[in-house]
Amino acid sequence: MIPDYMFLFANHVWQSTLFAILVWLMILTLRKNRAAVRHRLWLAASVKFLVPFSLFAGIGSYFQWETTSVTPPLPVSMIVETISQPFSASGPSVVPPSTITAPEASRLPAVLIGVWICGVAASLSWWSIRWRQVRRAVRLGKPSNLNGPLRVIYGPERFEPGVFGIFRPVLLLPEGITNHLSPAQLNAVLAHELCHVRRRDNLAIAIHMIAEALFWFHPLVWLIKVRLIEEQEGACDEEVLRLGSDPAVYAGSLLKVCEFYVESSLTCLSSVTGPDLKKRVRQIMGNQMGENLNGWRKLTLASAGIAALATPVLVGMVNALPIRTQAPQDHTRPDRATVRGSNRPPAA
Repeated sequence: MIPDYMFLFANHVWQSTLFAILVWLMILTLRKNRAAVRHRLWLAASVKFLVPFSLFAGIGSYFQWETTSVTPPLPVSMIVETISQPFSASGPSVVPPSTITAPEASRLPAVLIGVWICGVAASLSWWSIRWRQVRRAVRLGKPSNLNGPLRVIYGPERFEPGVFGIFRPVLLLPEGITNHLSPAQLNAVLAHELCHVRRRDNLAIAIHMIAEALFWFHPLVWLIKVRLIEEQEGACDEEVLRLGSDPAVYAGSLLKVCEFYVESSLTCLSSVTGPDLKKRVRQIMGNQMGENLNGWRKLTLASAGIAALATPVLVGMVNALPIRTQAPQDHTRPDRATVRGSNRPPAA
């Protein structure tokens, strides 16, 4: 017998997968728009893996309306519920019960949970090792004499420039970087990292790290991480160009950093090079910046977001048991007419 919580988990994975696919299709229509917009959509797909729709449906179940009769659920709500929850304990079993013995059926949930816990532990351990590696470089680093809104530290190891930390971010620069970059190129690198801080990209990556640790078995989660990093780097590139940096100088700074500090690119850092450097340099040299969203696309995105939040709430409201306004008749009390009839004097 498979426990009910496994069906709930399967429904949540299916709902999150469907939501991510819809986000992906929406992003395909926004290829010419700003990378920051696509980054927010991928982040929404990542957050969906951490927030089940059943939570919103439970909120909607508290909003009940009074009615005198129990009405059947609406066809639309039945369709939405069937699509969003294809797995149920009362549904047909995929494997015939006769092919699974009782000991095997009882051990299957424990085996699956054990494998999932091992995967979560391995993922968290890997992130912890990488985080401590960067933390050690920050602790052993030397403060720089660069003035700016961000604290800058020269690290002893050959990390590429990157921002470490969420609430008190620190810019970690490798020692000797000023010997390889010109002042203009160094300013472009600093502007790129400041964009990461203003956008709070480290917080977005930390949120996705939690989703990746919990859903390590899902290939779509790994794809979302790749797209998140790609779009956040593209968003910073567009912002640096909007601030007036020369495209040739900025592209040269990326190539210089990649040439001398290609040894390490940690996900714990919001680094300057990022994925697909060739594509980024080509876009920077062409001064290709995404278009702003027009009014119709803003309205479409806002409507889609409201619908994604409101649909499970409405389904929870429709499927909630209605409250009867008529109190049930108490059959233990005698009928008033019968009592009056019994008190009448006998007819003459």
